[in-house]
Formats: sequence, C-alpha cells, structure tokens
Amino acid sequence: MTEQASAETGPVAAPLHELDRDTRCVPRPDASGVYDTTLSPDWAFGMGLNGGYLLALAGRALGAALPHPDPFTITAHYLTTSHPGPAEVRTEVLRTGRTLSTGTARIVQDGESRVQVTATYGDLAGLDPQVHTTARPPELPSPEQCAASFSDVAPIRRSTFMDRTEQLLDPAAAGWLTGKPSGRGEVRAWWRLADGRDPDPLALLLAVDALPPTAFDLGLRGWVPTVELTVHVRARPVPGWLRVSLTTRNLAGGYLEEDGEVWDSADRLVAQSRQLARAPRPRVR
Repeated sequence: MTEQASAETGPVAAPLHELDRDTRCVPRPDASGVYDTTLSPDWAFGMGLNGGYLLALAGRALGAALPHPDPFTITAHYLTTSHPGPAEVRTEVLRTGRTLSTGTARIVQDGESRVQVTATYGDLAGLDPQVHTTARPPELPSPEQCAASFSDVAPIRRSTFMDRTEQLLDPAAAGWLTGKPSGRGEVRAWWRLADGRDPDPLALLLAVDALPPTAFDLGLRGWVPTVELTVHVRARPVPGWLRVSLTTRNLAGGYLEEDGEVWDSADRLVAQSRQLARAPRPRVR
C-alpha cells in the first residue's frame, strides 16, 4: 500500500517513518468509514501486538474520519489478541461540533472485533495556552547517565517492538533488571522513536504503553495484557526526548492499574493515561 491515512484515495509517496508506515489506513471507496490496513509484525510484544500501537492505528483512522485533527481523549477496550496481517478499521462518526467531534473505531480481523475505541477529537493548536498545574516532570538522570548505568547489566530480551523505540530507563526505578525490584510499582524512562520521527499526538498514544510494565517493579514477570487504556492528550509535543512515567498503586484480584504521564522536552505535560491490565501470575517453582 502507498496511500496515507486521509480522506484522499490517490497514491502518494510512502511515508519515511515506521509509525506512519505501519498505521496506514486506506479508505474503501464503496464503504463509508471503513479503512483497510495491515497490522505489522514489527510492533509485536509478548503474545500479541502492542496495545499502544493498535491505539495509534485506530487513532489515525479516526483522525481521517472526523473533522478535527487531534485526539483529546481516547479509550480502547482490547477484546482479544490481534496478530500481524490484514485487518480493517470500521469507524463511525457519533457527533460533530464546532470545537469537538466524537466517534468510534473497531479494529476487525478475520471477521472478529479485536479492539473497540471511542474518542473525542479537537484541535490542540486552538487551546488556551494558560496552564495552572501542581504536576511536575519526573526527575531523571540525563539520557547519557541512564544509558551508562546499565552498561554491565545483561540486556533485556529484545522484541521487534523494542527495536522500534529508544527507551533509557531511570536506574532508580529499574532494580528489577538486576533481580531487585523496589516493590513500589514504578517505571520511568527517556523515550523516543528509534527512526528519528518527531513526537506528535499519534506517538503519544504509543508512548504511554511502550515501557516495561510496572508489574516488573512489583516483582512479577510475564505477559501483562491490557484490558482497557485511556489517554488524554493535553498538548502537541515539541521535538526531542519524551519523559514517560508509569506508576501502579493497586494490584488486586489479579488486575493492576497503570497511571502514566508523558512530558516533552519543554517540560510540558503533554499526555496522561490510565490502563487496566491483567497481572502476570506468580511463577510456580
């Protein structure tokens, strides 16, 4: 496919960056609001495709279907595991207004709904620039210091998904790498896309689900599948590294929450998230 995810149906030059290439959605000329796509194996993690990648793909289709450009709030329910291969995104416009529009998107594969998304879009460029907040960006060592801190640590088992991004973990929240989890349920890192693509709202939808799960810092290892993920995009990020912070305060009944914040290089809180995920089961020895 060479088409971009827009209302245009004519071919254009292929996007240069991986996230743009792998979230392309081609509108069907005979089916209003339906887009054909291919779920890329490059974003596989654990037993399926990364939830942030799937959210970004659905978000791109909604950006084409709705009259406003940017996701303000977007929620995904992950119904079952998605796998690489052909799929379609079925969108529906629920309401359009002067400043906001709302719609839904379903990622369907092999005739089965895999992800259900509801979102409200607007224009981040038109927001009031005044900010009143008590939130503060996480204090991390420099990227160089974070990278140097793990020079003697055995590398994390790589996945194709991890090769798409650069993430430099804060040593203070990464004791689990050396078998010493803190038990606080915290993960923090500098983060950016590995191919040099500048961050934008689409990348923020990926970033909130791109770090190792906080379950690792609780002393649990294994697959942590997302049940539901909500992202609030607060501003369009400026170029440069993002700082991503994830915390879990409660693990109960086999499920945990992850609260996320994403800060850009101008020290602005550009996205917030919360997800519910299934905790890995303790290993039986």
